[in-house]
Amino acid sequence: MLRRLLRTSLTLAAPSLRLQEKILAPSLDGKQVAVVPAINWFMKFSSGPAGGDSGSPGSRVAADSATHEDFQPTVKSSGFSLDDIVHQDVKENPVMIYMKGVPDAPRCGFSALAVKVLQQYGVPIGARDILSDLQLKESVKNYSKWPTFPQIFINGEFVGGSDIILSMHQKGELKDLLAGISSERKEADA
Repeated sequence: MLRRLLRTSLTLAAPSLRLQEKILAPSLDGKQVAVVPAINWFMKFSSGPAGGDSGSPGSRVAADSATHEDFQPTVKSSGFSLDDIVHQDVKENPVMIYMKGVPDAPRCGFSALAVKVLQQYGVPIGARDILSDLQLKESVKNYSKWPTFPQIFINGEFVGGSDIILSMHQKGELKDLLAGISSERKEADA
C-alpha cells in the first residue's frame, strides 16, 4: 500500500519537478526510491491559480503562512505611540515595573526579586511584560535612558532596577518612598 502510494505520488509529481528536488529513500523491499520532499510537492500543487507556477510572486504560496496577506498580524492603531503609553503608565501607576514576565509569573530572577521586594509593602504594582513587545522594550529604554530590566518607576520617577530597589529596601529608604502610596491604597479601599 505504501509503495503504491509512493509510486503514485512520484508518477504525478516527478515529471514536472526538477531532479534536484528529489531525494532517495529506502522502500519496503530495500530498493532505493526517488521521493519528493513534502514541501516541494505541496508547493507545486499550491502555487498559481491552476496549480502551476505562473511566475508572478503574488500567486505563489510561500512555506511561511505569515507571508500571505490573510495571515499578516493586524495592529489596530489607537492614536497613541509606545512612548505615549510608557508616559501614561508611569504617570497613572504610583509603582510601575517594566519586567520580563508579569508579577505573578516573572521570567527572570531580577524581575522576580524586584516584585518580591515591592510586594512586601502592599502597594499596587502596575506592570508590563517587555518580552511580549520588543518595541515597547526599546521605548522604555529610551524613556528612562537605562539599558537593563526590570525598570521600576515610583511616583512618576525612574528609581532603577532590582539591585537598587533591594539596596533601598535594606537601608529603609524604600519604606519612606512607598509610605504615601500604601496609605493612599488603604484610604481608597475603605
